[in-house]
Amino acid sequence: MTTWILAVLVLYLCQIYFTAILYVPSVGLLRLAGGRDGLPEKGKLSARADRALLNLKENMPLFLVPALLVYVVPNANAGLAILGAQVFFWARLAYIPSYMSGIPGPRSIAYGAGLAGNLMIVAALFTG
Repeated sequence: MTTWILAVLVLYLCQIYFTAILYVPSVGLLRLAGGRDGLPEKGKLSARADRALLNLKENMPLFLVPALLVYVVPNANAGLAILGAQVFFWARLAYIPSYMSGIPGPRSIAYGAGLAGNLMIVAALFTG
């Protein structure tokens, strides 16, 4: 389980930097290194990357709390929890390009799969 928790945290960190990298060409690295006052509006891809990152930020507590509870709850179903964490990770990884493409169907499917992974982790707390 630890591996998948760390994988999701690394994905989160990568997504933060991915969003910044997309914005650098439009404003320059020196402006981003400063106080960031008066920055221009983000372009379409950079704004999408920002929204995808915001969505991951909103879902991180929903993943991390049950994932960490697996270590605390006696008799939690570790196998189901690990499977749920894997589903969450791969779904969140797929969510990024599906959101960036602007096609709503794949994005919704990826989000639903990530939610299903979270529910699997929650179920693992009660089915051990």
